[in-house]
Amino acid sequence: MDGALKNESDAILKDRIRAAAADPNLETMLAEADISPTLLTLAHISGDDDFLDEARPYIEGGWSFMVHIPEELATRIRKRLAEVLREIASGDREVAPPPSGKRLHRLMNVGVGMEMPSSYVPMMVEEMQFDDRDPRSVEWRKAKPAGLENFKIVIVGAGLSGLGLAIKLKEAGYNFTIYDRADAVGGTWYVNRYPGCGVDTPNHFFSYSFEPNHDWSEHFSKRDELWGYQESLANTYGLRPHIELKTEVLSADFNESSQIWVIRIRRENGTEETVQANVFITAVGQLNTPNIPAIEGLENFNGSVLHTAEWDDSVSLEGRNVAMIGTGASGMQTGPSIAPKVSNLTIFQRSPHWAIPNANYHKRVAEGMKWTLKSIPFYAKWNRFLLFWAGSDVLHDSLHIDPNWSSPDLSLNAQNQKFREDLISHMRQEMGGNEELLSKTTPPYPPYGKRMLRDNHWYRMLVRDNVNLVTEQITRVTDSGIETHDGQEHTCDTIILATGFQTTRMLGPLGESIRNENKETLRQSWNEDDPRAHLGIMSLRFPNLFMMYGPGTNLAHGGSIIFHMECQIRYIMQALREMTENGHNRMEVRAEPHDAYNAKLDAKHYSMVWTHKGVNNWYKNKAGRVFANSPWRLVDYWAFTQKLKPEEYEFS
Repeated sequence: MDGALKNESDAILKDRIRAAAADPNLETMLAEADISPTLLTLAHISGDDDFLDEARPYIEGGWSFMVHIPEELATRIRKRLAEVLREIASGDREVAPPPSGKRLHRLMNVGVGMEMPSSYVPMMVEEMQFDDRDPRSVEWRKAKPAGLENFKIVIVGAGLSGLGLAIKLKEAGYNFTIYDRADAVGGTWYVNRYPGCGVDTPNHFFSYSFEPNHDWSEHFSKRDELWGYQESLANTYGLRPHIELKTEVLSADFNESSQIWVIRIRRENGTEETVQANVFITAVGQLNTPNIPAIEGLENFNGSVLHTAEWDDSVSLEGRNVAMIGTGASGMQTGPSIAPKVSNLTIFQRSPHWAIPNANYHKRVAEGMKWTLKSIPFYAKWNRFLLFWAGSDVLHDSLHIDPNWSSPDLSLNAQNQKFREDLISHMRQEMGGNEELLSKTTPPYPPYGKRMLRDNHWYRMLVRDNVNLVTEQITRVTDSGIETHDGQEHTCDTIILATGFQTTRMLGPLGESIRNENKETLRQSWNEDDPRAHLGIMSLRFPNLFMMYGPGTNLAHGGSIIFHMECQIRYIMQALREMTENGHNRMEVRAEPHDAYNAKLDAKHYSMVWTHKGVNNWYKNKAGRVFANSPWRLVDYWAFTQKLKPEEYEFS
């Protein structure tokens, strides 16, 4: 595939262009839109590459803050785009044929400020959907099978992955039901509501490619908008009749004789019942059960105890003396959000984390940018492409261990060392040169060894007069505070547990209650903490069971988990088609491809940062095997999951 494009239908395209060209505020709106996607949109619509060479020297990367095009040149680019739109609207000009081949690759290279490998072009074209048709939709190869309504699918989990899969199931005409124990859709973005809760992936990319949202208020939006996006998915695609909320899946047993999953559920009123399904799909994620630390005396504390994953909105923090345990993802978002409100904030750091700055993290989306995303054909698609590249595989090469590197304890290679130095420089600047704090907050392991966080003004928060960072080990909780190993008691009236989730028990309690025909639980088959699955989707000896966000699919080097979800959705949809079109009751992964894939995955991990001897992270099990993360570039996983290989499975 050379990455050839197709535009949306000429009639629709011209209608959109006429509407945009007729807007009296066209130039004003374009002035507030990011310039790189404007440049690429102009070249796409006009067929003219006049500005590409002139602008290229000023573009260092895909992020908007890495583009330094002089305002005089930017003004000419915007003016020319407005002229081209009006010429097309008046009939004096035609929309150029869509770019393809070498020209398309050239546009991409200019946009990201570097030579992008040509292997990425087909994937990017698919992701951008220039003809407004989802190329990942799995079409029937022949007539839809008769009796498809009797082929029942059960999904557990109504978060992003469950909803995305449901949309495609409904599109194909399958009979399915989603069960979720919460009282609303949204999964983690519904359950998590702690102060500052938000996404650390740019949300114009943290959305399904087939359902973009052009109305985000911020470039990195907060929890309420992310949850609202999922509410809109359920409404827009008519999923509500298929979703049963306040319903917990207690167990699932595969019946050998009927080749059916027998699933036990419990309703809100406590009543239990069983349902049957040909296919059972888990979409519960990896982070679903809060981790409550085993600290002596915690249950006897006289004040309020809040876990970030079980936030109580009724507890006001205004003027309180707060202690927060944990400095990971939720702590780094919560701390700066509450520090201005509380009387005192004492933070107990178990281990320091790296946090990368992003100039857009607190930036609101200009109204002109929103208008351009919605109104100018191709602009949103080029914008998505730039965000995809900027936040994905760019750093992947730097996360490999150089066996000859001179400072193996602190970094992996020259590029990783430079990144480390840049992060420390940022930290020093944010903390006003406070070397004591810098020493406490600088991790002793290479960047990306643990989850890379976004700096939510964390470091500048640490130098506030009402904030104190404690690195002494916690001994116990008293009735009025927290005692540390040095014998000091830190009094407080509220304790926040920013201690994350029970990460090593993938699928949470469900892992203990999914049983195959031999009564073996999924947890037992994984030797408790060593989950494995072919492509992260299907485990050995568990027929007709598919997983979304399964073992080895967590993204820790960049990218959007939604992209991985779309890859998995397409693959599962192909598997379902293989079953239903050919009348199969049973599908099970063969041992040879399953084991070969996992051996390849382990070998890849062996040379990467997450297996570094100085790193203790939630990605590894007790034996040190990285079970959670994907070591692959996004383009690799895309290729692995693009086409189902029936020969890797047994059907009957």
